[in-house]
Amino acid sequence: MDLTLVWMLLPLIPMAWSQYGDYGYPYQPYQQYHDYGDEGWVNLHRQGFSFQCPHGQVVVAVRSVFNKKEGSDRQWNYECVPTPQSLGEPTECWWEEINRAGMQWYQTCSNNGLVAGFQSRYFESVLDREWQFYCCRYSKRCPYSCWLTTEYPGHYGEEMDMVNYSYDYYIRGATTTFSAVERDRQWKFIMCQMTSYDCEFENV
Repeated sequence: MDLTLVWMLLPLIPMAWSQYGDYGYPYQPYQQYHDYGDEGWVNLHRQGFSFQCPHGQVVVAVRSVFNKKEGSDRQWNYECVPTPQSLGEPTECWWEEINRAGMQWYQTCSNNGLVAGFQSRYFESVLDREWQFYCCRYSKRCPYSCWLTTEYPGHYGEEMDMVNYSYDYYIRGATTTFSAVERDRQWKFIMCQMTSYDCEFENV
């Protein structure tokens, strides 16, 4: 490529990244969060945890690393952002039913809720965790245009790093598969837009 063209394009690169800031996301681009180190995890290996976003915020990033020597378990970390003013304040929040360890499952927040936290307990007998979503409902807003992300991690045992940069979409749940051989789990997150008005539908 012509070097002159490269120098002309360089100023445009920071502009593209800064567009995420225009949406009001408090976190910076993905690279700044990629170096985990030994801190920042919400759990130790083989230990349960309960994570909730602050009131009025939802989960936008899920990160995890796998350790076969530590009971084929993962450490987890989450990021939250405030929802836009157009959604208003959460009208109620709750813990969903438990998704059992050692099984594959599919779950969305009931009552048109959005995922605002995770709770998990480790089971030595199956080298896996059970999971619960913490969900919050925003008045009578309804989900639409839902889709599934690709699998996270891409392969069992790999580092997991899912960041939602689409400001108009929210995590409503997930579907997971569990490998009895690898003793690890892959996730596909259910992403939905939410109406800007109240509606009467349940789980569109």
